[in-house]
Amino acid sequence: MTYRPLPDCVTIRKSNINGLGLHCVKHIVAGTEIGMSHFYWGEKLMRTPLGGFYNHSDDPNCKNVAGFWHQLPVKYLITTKPIKPGDELTAKYSLYKDFSDKWE
Repeated sequence: MTYRPLPDCVTIRKSNINGLGLHCVKHIVAGTEIGMSHFYWGEKLMRTPLGGFYNHSDDPNCKNVAGFWHQLPVKYLITTKPIKPGDELTAKYSLYKDFSDKWE
């Protein structure tokens, strides 16, 4: 099995928002878990490759949701609306202030 830091539905490209961003390459329905974006390692919040490339938007098409992976507190990037190929995946940069929200 080969490690893949990004799911098959997204890629990294030049962003119209800032630098590089995550862009959809296959239709994604609302409510899809794209993958783990951040995790706590001791006292440090760490970004995964997925978490390092999405950009902020005040009208995002994704959100970060708290969860666990093998008892490790993590954030998952979840789509909030349908996303079509070519669209950039965005979320609000609010996760650094609150890691206590629950799955909705």
